[in-house]
Amino acid sequence: MVKSPNWTREELVLAFNLYLKLDFGKMHKGNPEVIQLATILGRRTPDSVAMRLTNFASVDPYHQQRGVKGMSGGYNQVKPIWDEFINNKEDLVFESERILAEYQHTTVENVYSDIIFDLNGLKGEVRDRIVKVRVNQSVFRQMILKTYESRCAISGIDLPELLVAGHIVPWSVNEQERLNPENGICLSNLYDRAYEKGLICIDTDYKVLISKRLKSEPDKNFYQQYFGRLEHQPIHLPKSYQPKRDFVEYRLASFES
Repeated sequence: MVKSPNWTREELVLAFNLYLKLDFGKMHKGNPEVIQLATILGRRTPDSVAMRLTNFASVDPYHQQRGVKGMSGGYNQVKPIWDEFINNKEDLVFESERILAEYQHTTVENVYSDIIFDLNGLKGEVRDRIVKVRVNQSVFRQMILKTYESRCAISGIDLPELLVAGHIVPWSVNEQERLNPENGICLSNLYDRAYEKGLICIDTDYKVLISKRLKSEPDKNFYQQYFGRLEHQPIHLPKSYQPKRDFVEYRLASFES
């Protein structure tokens, strides 16, 4: 039996890219996305890709707490990639998308042309920076929708076209936590906008709070239909990567209830 060659760093980064986007229960050799990555890699089987995904779960603190373990050899291979992610999420996430595009014989700009179509007049570092930010935001959205099973945490709306991956600590405030799934919450466009504008908030018990501004409009039809009835109601929490309390407290500190 011929032994498979060791995984290269690029292959591990691509496996990690898929890990970020898949539910734990879908990390098996029969998943079409696992099969697709195996095909893209060329020299890996769906079974070996699924094993690497499980290895990443074994170094993920969330799954470690659940007792998920991987083979020690695989653990040692994926741990450096996980550490890179923890120390520099933005660079590794973008690199993973760039490598994935290259394996598919295209560019990250072509893959994400729908979100960078308006950058034709920009060049150099400015353009590169904007491309990186938008690509990473797109990956973050994929991560958060996966975590929340494509359902708004407040309303339960489950149409992806209407869902936003909102940040608890705003994108502009904390660069290190921009791509942390514990800093994200899946909301419909309406509630994401209300959350961003401080019209609603979530407390440390993960219940909805309504602002003074909205409460000043109790007789308006929209108030009871979309807001008043939700006050003190719990949000739908994901099974993994629930909003980190430190982040919730940060947002709560500036909220006027």
